[in-house]
Amino acid sequence: MSKMVKKSFHAPDETRPIAKGKVEVVKLDDFQVIRNTFEPGWRWSESVKPIAKTDSCQVHHILYIISGRIAVRMDDGSTAEFGPGDVGIIPAGHDAWMVGDVPCVNLDFGGSTIYAKPTS
Repeated sequence: MSKMVKKSFHAPDETRPIAKGKVEVVKLDDFQVIRNTFEPGWRWSESVKPIAKTDSCQVHHILYIISGRIAVRMDDGSTAEFGPGDVGIIPAGHDAWMVGDVPCVNLDFGGSTIYAKPTS
């Protein structure tokens, strides 16, 4: 039987520090949601690649952008930019970076179990 679960990003279960940002994890039974905060100058290939140890981000993201802007380039060369109110899917195989001077805060309902987490 399922049960109701309530948590808050005011007290995340885990915080993963990254260069020019942070990743906060809230665990809801078998499901996790992360809140990413990317500061100006953040870029996946500089801030997370050293942790992930992959050439491009291999996490499948399902994002909702709260504030700020982020640009994404897929390994196939296609690009997109996401801003406040946008919802999107970003498949594995991409780089991403902050656009502008407003921190990009977003919720990720995708690969939160492994994003910005050192591989063993």
